[in-house]
Amino acid sequence: MPTSCGKITRRGFLAGVVATGLYTWRCEPHWYEVVELDLPIAGLPSDLVGRRLVQLNDLHVGEQVDSSYLMAALETVGRLEPDFVALVGDFMTCQGSEQVDEVARVMEALPSSKLGSFAVLGNHDYSTNWCDMAAADGLIRRLEGAGVTVLKNERREVAGLQFIGVNDIWGPDFDLVKSLRAYDPLKPALMLCHNPDGADRGGWDDYRGWILSGHTHGGQCRLPFCRPPRVPVGNKRYVAGAYELKGNRMLYINRGLGHHLRVRFLVRPEITLFTLRAAT
Repeated sequence: MPTSCGKITRRGFLAGVVATGLYTWRCEPHWYEVVELDLPIAGLPSDLVGRRLVQLNDLHVGEQVDSSYLMAALETVGRLEPDFVALVGDFMTCQGSEQVDEVARVMEALPSSKLGSFAVLGNHDYSTNWCDMAAADGLIRRLEGAGVTVLKNERREVAGLQFIGVNDIWGPDFDLVKSLRAYDPLKPALMLCHNPDGADRGGWDDYRGWILSGHTHGGQCRLPFCRPPRVPVGNKRYVAGAYELKGNRMLYINRGLGHHLRVRFLVRPEITLFTLRAAT
């Protein structure tokens, strides 16, 4: 009898390993979650209170991520009826410009937002060496052709809300000072910064408000009650979710929709749905 129980235990263990492996490969990488949160913004105009902003990032269009999955996720965004969409980098994983057309095709599934869609690029959008400006420029042209405003170290204002975008810190032209040159500290603002380590760089000066980031994928895999073993940031505090920073700034890190390798465990892909609120 003990031998039989041992065989059952080993068989059950192996079955559990196989089931977990299949789950991390076939299920969770495509089981995206809509995370609904309030986003309190100081000085928010009354007309924008209650408006919806969707944050997306890390689509990683390419060989590792199924475009059909991404398009289904973007169709879900349309059903959320966002007033704003913030696309925070790493649209593609590429060796050059070969994925630009596929990004444009995938983005066709994202309906127009009511008040505007804004984006910054991530490190992978500059190709494998993170400095291919031709690949990045081609991507920017296709995104802007699809109605997305790509912020390249610059600011735009819509309905009294400032959107500021800084280029990626691993890319060739990160310039926080230039990004904030036109920033008005008396008006509400949101900053798009792909890599959360950018929040620790010098040059933020008078900026007060939220910084929306991605890049980490939430670590993609973790054990219960443990932090992920590997997160590609210098500041190991940054994994996913909201963080309070010095200088009256707040950081939000979205877990991303795509992946480098098709594996996730207890770190589901994320679509963030923010409801704008007036902060005291």
